[in-house]
Amino acid sequence: MQPASQRQQLQQAVRRQPADFIAWVMLADAELEAGDLAAGEQAARRALQLRPRHPEALARLGRVAWMAGAHGDAAQLLGEAAAGAPQHPGIALWLGHALEDAGDAEGAADAYRRAHALLPDEPYIAAQRLAWQRRLCDWQDIDALSRQVRDAVASGRGAVEPFAFLSEDASAAEQLACARLRAAQFSGVRPLPPTAVRQRGPLRIGLLSNGFGAHPTGLLTVAVFEQLRQDPALDIHLFALNRDDGSPIRQRLTAATRLHEVAGLRHADVAARIRAEGIDVLFDLRGWGGGGAPEVLALRPAPLQVNWLAYPGTSGAPWMDVVLADAFVLPAALDAQFSERVLRLPRAFQPSDNTRLLLPAPSRAACGLPEHGVVFCCFNNSYKLNPRSMARALQVLQGVPGSVLWLLSGPGRADARLRDAACAAGVDPARLVFMAKLPHAQYLARYALADLFLDTHPYNAHTTASDALWAGCPVLTCPGGTFAARVAGSLNHHLGLHAMNVADDAAFIARATALGNDPAALALLRAQLAEARAGSGLFDMGGFAADLSRLLQQLAGEYGWQGAHTA
Repeated sequence: MQPASQRQQLQQAVRRQPADFIAWVMLADAELEAGDLAAGEQAARRALQLRPRHPEALARLGRVAWMAGAHGDAAQLLGEAAAGAPQHPGIALWLGHALEDAGDAEGAADAYRRAHALLPDEPYIAAQRLAWQRRLCDWQDIDALSRQVRDAVASGRGAVEPFAFLSEDASAAEQLACARLRAAQFSGVRPLPPTAVRQRGPLRIGLLSNGFGAHPTGLLTVAVFEQLRQDPALDIHLFALNRDDGSPIRQRLTAATRLHEVAGLRHADVAARIRAEGIDVLFDLRGWGGGGAPEVLALRPAPLQVNWLAYPGTSGAPWMDVVLADAFVLPAALDAQFSERVLRLPRAFQPSDNTRLLLPAPSRAACGLPEHGVVFCCFNNSYKLNPRSMARALQVLQGVPGSVLWLLSGPGRADARLRDAACAAGVDPARLVFMAKLPHAQYLARYALADLFLDTHPYNAHTTASDALWAGCPVLTCPGGTFAARVAGSLNHHLGLHAMNVADDAAFIARATALGNDPAALALLRAQLAEARAGSGLFDMGGFAADLSRLLQQLAGEYGWQGAHTA
């Protein structure tokens, strides 16, 4: 992130020398990094006036379009820029981002490969290529790419995106190193003047996210906010980095909280808005997951800042004070690998919407499923379907005659590549069935047709595991050594379904195969899940809200808060 002083120096430079093309390009970058799209566009257009069709100016306009969500325009502009500067790795990288979002998945992969070929020793570009190949289930060269990225993190060279790094088979210590390298890129941000937690009156709790709508974050949190609406100790404010999507979830969030529209504002203006609302505790509900605003958190708009829910790992950031977890997903042995102070809820850290009604399931035929046979499923995103996870799932299919594996359809040629992997493993590729992305209620209804959810490793099912369990489909998982590898295990643990958390891949294959060949055991397991769902605290959002409120009040009390009874 460009420090404000550097941006101001560039603004002064173009006033002194308005014909300085390079200064206008640099100013466009600085304004965009500050989140000011209008100013960034103005600077890019001025550069383009000075040098028409220049690739550097076109690339900045493409970045403006991409950041504004005009992905088709962004891809066109950046494609023209890349054609004019075919040896420019940065433009190729930006083109990859634009093509991703414009829906040209394979074109994005080509752009990332070109960027990496032009700058093969740059770990950030290697990581971008690796992450997108994982999404496409394109496993060519991924072991070498993964080694390059992990070696770069180990040696402190460059910074890669921590969210993508969660898909690598790395330790919690490596994830911390990765996050710290990324956070160090914001070291030039000058925080706002310090402020303190209020001493009296309801605590003002802020939550910052780009997921307040029909998005996993909104789906997981809406019922908790509805429970907290009547809590006299807390005053809940949502700061929405995403625009209103018109969804019922967004309507419920707006009714349950004070929702502030901050989409499109400069980072400094978002931080100022949070500060003006007097927020005592600010939750980051995006983290390094993409589409968030670490620049806002780095400005320190609130006296206490908490990492929770959306990013399953440590922020590595000095501006985050607390990470909220539970004792299973983040055992004490991992505390040293988190930059934040660890606070634990007495139940699973992940809430969910327990008001959802299950629609009747469609027919098997309507879903492309065979009329008979066990249906294993895994509706995780395609980047989690790595060679290890797919190999053990395919072994399960081999051990359960007539079974199929039901997957969420991926981008580009991902589905075809997975069928090729099945064929190479000696499994009829027709036994892989793919489901297109559907509205949430329709997707949820399809779990009634699935017998067992086969989880992935090292990046578990998270929201998807919660969905499956709510809909009555058991989840088999192999908890690992990182937060991201323990979420599904946490849900099973808090349901009391301990036998569904297994020790290793061999046990995973054995357990899934045994269940797949024993209809009575599968039926008993589903009955146990139904009983646990009704009786455990996992889906008790009234209890979750009470626990969360109690924890926040205790935390604020350490900083001088004396209670909500007096204003």
